[in-house]
Amino acid sequence: MGDLLKMEDICKSFSGIKVLHDVNLDLRAGEVHALLGENGAGKSTLIKILGGAYTKDSGTIKINDKEVNITNVDSANNHGIRMIYQELMLIPDMTVAENIYLGQELKTKAGLVDHEQMIANASQFIKEMSLEISSTTLVGKLNIAQQQMIEILRAISFGAKIIVMDEPTASLTDTEVDALFEGIGKLKKEKVGIIYISHRMSELDKIADRITIMRDGEYIKTVYAKETNHDELVSLMVGREIKDLYSKHNHVREEVVLSIENLKSNVVKDVSFDLKKGEVLGLSGLVGAGRSEAMKCLLGIDKKISGKILVEGEEVEINCVQDAIRTGIGFVPEDRKREGLFAVQGIRFNATICVLERFLQGGRYNSSKEMDLVTRFVDNTMNTKYTSVEQQIGKLSGGNQQKVIISRWLLATEKILILDEPTRGIDVKTKSDIYHLIDKLTEEGMSVIFISSEMPELINMCDRIVVMSHGYTTGELLREEFTQEKIMELSTVEKGERE
Repeated sequence: MGDLLKMEDICKSFSGIKVLHDVNLDLRAGEVHALLGENGAGKSTLIKILGGAYTKDSGTIKINDKEVNITNVDSANNHGIRMIYQELMLIPDMTVAENIYLGQELKTKAGLVDHEQMIANASQFIKEMSLEISSTTLVGKLNIAQQQMIEILRAISFGAKIIVMDEPTASLTDTEVDALFEGIGKLKKEKVGIIYISHRMSELDKIADRITIMRDGEYIKTVYAKETNHDELVSLMVGREIKDLYSKHNHVREEVVLSIENLKSNVVKDVSFDLKKGEVLGLSGLVGAGRSEAMKCLLGIDKKISGKILVEGEEVEINCVQDAIRTGIGFVPEDRKREGLFAVQGIRFNATICVLERFLQGGRYNSSKEMDLVTRFVDNTMNTKYTSVEQQIGKLSGGNQQKVIISRWLLATEKILILDEPTRGIDVKTKSDIYHLIDKLTEEGMSVIFISSEMPELINMCDRIVVMSHGYTTGELLREEFTQEKIMELSTVEKGERE
């Protein structure tokens, strides 16, 4: 395999803060080169320089041994580089076919957009990836997993020679991951080089040829995937061994703080469960099971058709998020970009937006009190990496964005916290931080509902697991009953099989 790409001694600073220090990365034609590092290690900055979103301060970029100057996205595209970022870049009010061909629309002989041919081609792409999606469906009607697959199809359709995939499987089912890996295999045969960013090391065992590790904005080492192991990779990423990745102690009290009885919405069919004080209650199920939808119904984001919600034994009516906050419920959503972030606003704004009334005293705004709380939660509790509390949250890494959003809800509630896929797209060190935080919060008396598609973290972090399938709760497992097989069995129960 020949050298397709070389990035040598790349440096980049923001506001005088150096975030990349002489970083090197090379890519061979027909290989998958994984890029590993903690959130904030500089991975996203490096690939954004390659993709033209940022310009490097110094260093060289060579494609096929020829130095190139990438100054914007168009120049990156012209050099055959396509990016699939962790945060989706789709237009919800356009169809699947229109999104796939956005910026490269096919034209008829008369110069008009050839919708018919785009639909036909998009349908073929979808078929090759074994997806059950119509090319004429509006993207906004697809779930996150399906939208991620459309991003991948769009990059492939451009005929790129260098494709960067940033956490492409974070929201995909096992079947969709298999389809993606099959597609990656086809791309390798076509001598396409793929830079693959993922924190799921089991995936790298399957598809990575080489792995480059970054830490604190610096290049650490490049290793062959077949010649390393997970412990070595973790040690290289964090600069030391991580012991006790999961932190779990039993803090469950007998007091029931939340009861859901026969909850129903347009999507949720029948959901019931109790949550005890100090408990970590897992909510498991396959994509489409209705886990997130059940929580949105509980929070008043989606309209409740019927059912009861009781907080500390008292029935409550929750019609909006503010009602939920008043009853002591906080919610960290799965989709950070669309449902969690005020991307152009600063860290301070994002952290305190739900509790602004706390800082109003006698008609004056107590900014020092606000700053004290931001420091306490964003800095001390969550150990977030940032340059200023007024820094745009959209410019932080995914893991640090997540830390700010968790800080927001820790400011807003001390009773019940719902975490929907809180470790999606987050490095192993930040995952460990979140696991330890959950254990600390429950020790202090908070109760946590933990939605996750990652079986190991459910099994290691939860006191009980409630499983959902097709909008229904299908079973409950105590800690001593946890196995992946039992969880999967309950996750695949069909409608006619429920009691």
